[in-house]
Amino acid sequence: MPEARDEPLIERLAVIGVGLIGSSILQAARAANAARVLVATDLSEKVRKRVIELQIADEVATDAATAVKVADLVIVCVPVGQMDAAAGAFAGSLKKGAIVSDVGSVKSAIVAAMQPKLPPHAHLIPAHPVAGTEHSGPDAGFAELFDNRWCIVTPPADADKAAAEKVIAFWHALGSNVEIMDPQHHDLVLAITSHLPHLIAYNIVGTASDLEEFLRAEVIKFSAGGFRDFTRIAASDPTMWRDVFLHNKDAVLEMLGRFNEDLASLAKAIRGGKGEELFELFTRTRAVRRSIIEIGQETAEPDFGRRRKKNEPVVPLARPYASD
Repeated sequence: MPEARDEPLIERLAVIGVGLIGSSILQAARAANAARVLVATDLSEKVRKRVIELQIADEVATDAATAVKVADLVIVCVPVGQMDAAAGAFAGSLKKGAIVSDVGSVKSAIVAAMQPKLPPHAHLIPAHPVAGTEHSGPDAGFAELFDNRWCIVTPPADADKAAAEKVIAFWHALGSNVEIMDPQHHDLVLAITSHLPHLIAYNIVGTASDLEEFLRAEVIKFSAGGFRDFTRIAASDPTMWRDVFLHNKDAVLEMLGRFNEDLASLAKAIRGGKGEELFELFTRTRAVRRSIIEIGQETAEPDFGRRRKKNEPVVPLARPYASD
């Protein structure tokens, strides 16, 4: 992570929903001194209690409306399908000039869901940190999750420029590289780089689970690296990914159509014994992998080598938290 700031960028940060991403934001913001006061809330009482135990927030509110009071930046970390309800729950409590952002993997649907709910004196600046693991819950978070990863900020056309710059600066402080995109363009790009791969992984692992019992047991027992990688992706949060596919269906279906055409061509090449065609494709795809490593977006280590060691505790705050 970058060195901690001398002075906080944000006076008061509220995180709504404390799963992997929400927990990581709180821990990264503390480590980077990006916010003076960290406030968290979650619909689950169990999660709220765990946040208190982990001491990753200064204040733990019982509801979103309480959490956002006098907050300068509100980051909503709930599944895409819950954004509408979340915005409705806290919109009336936002102070003048408050910035509302999110971490969703879909952007057009989030703008459509949240913008009408927010008061005119608040600024909506959606964002998507392209980072994560297959784990979920507050214990899964860690401060280094965003190091050298991309965060895509997607301000609506009429967004306040100062508010957008504040969100950009916040993600830079957490160690992210930042890219600005139109919400619709973001959804198309992520449909091929994230959503379609997850859909394929879910399908392949689902196919294996539908095999006859004796064959399914052998598939699991003798899993090679490729199948293991698919199972890691397919272990991602089912609620989140259900909502992603339902709220970005046009872009996903477009990319799925292209994929099906390419898959049909590949099947034809295999059936026809066209070795040179297969070799050419595999050479191109290998080059893509190498390019990703060269720009620092992957290493040979799992999770970029940034996962906490097993049983390594979360470092508590230097000062005590307050609970609502």
